[in-house]
Amino acid sequence: MYELFVTGETLPDAYHSALLALHTRNSEAMCTDYDTRQKEASCTFVAERPLGEPMISRLFIGDARALEQYRQEMLDGILDFEVDRGNWEYTYHRRMEAQIPWVIGELRRNPDSRRAVISIRGGGDMESGSPACLQSVHYLIRGGLLHCKVLFRSNDATKAAFMNAFALVMLQKRVADTLGVAVGSYTHRANSFHVYERDWPMFDGYVRRINSGANLTYSYEGEWDALMEEAKPEIAETVRQLREER
Repeated sequence: MYELFVTGETLPDAYHSALLALHTRNSEAMCTDYDTRQKEASCTFVAERPLGEPMISRLFIGDARALEQYRQEMLDGILDFEVDRGNWEYTYHRRMEAQIPWVIGELRRNPDSRRAVISIRGGGDMESGSPACLQSVHYLIRGGLLHCKVLFRSNDATKAAFMNAFALVMLQKRVADTLGVAVGSYTHRANSFHVYERDWPMFDGYVRRINSGANLTYSYEGEWDALMEEAKPEIAETVRQLREER
């Protein structure tokens, strides 16, 4: 199984480099849980300045509304009620929310700590048909910066990875702001960084666009942040309707 490691100045830089690396070095393997094949490698990508502009990649499935809704799901738990209803087994927010205050307290107690880890994997995941992909989020303050290192057991390279990374960087910023420190690097590790067979043509298209030298980014500040803000009322209405469903 190939082991990939790439770095980039910004989040799109790192993500696009990871896609190129996976396209170049991967193994085809069966994914029997979903009755398909996949191209797969273990991959770590690092964004040295995850809040640096341009921050948004054009290579992900979704728009500003989808990205804002996902950010709210992970940071604010807007769909946690689906767990209470028994429709979902978990949300990342539900598993993180009780641990974040402890992480902040630990880093205030000892800024040099190596213990500020949020564990996502739950005991029920061993019997679950859909265990959590994200396993842990580790924060370290070094050189006055809050660095974030996340571990995924499994990560869809074309359909999930960028949205996952963006939301986790937004959480990193929230924790850093609470602590009164600046945001440092973001490290995204996926033990299985993969693309399912049905998405291979999309994957090839992404790589062609990267290699073409075309502009594949948007600015967050002054561009997508405004679009995401505009999407909030529609998202709130969607959530309201979901809450009222029986």
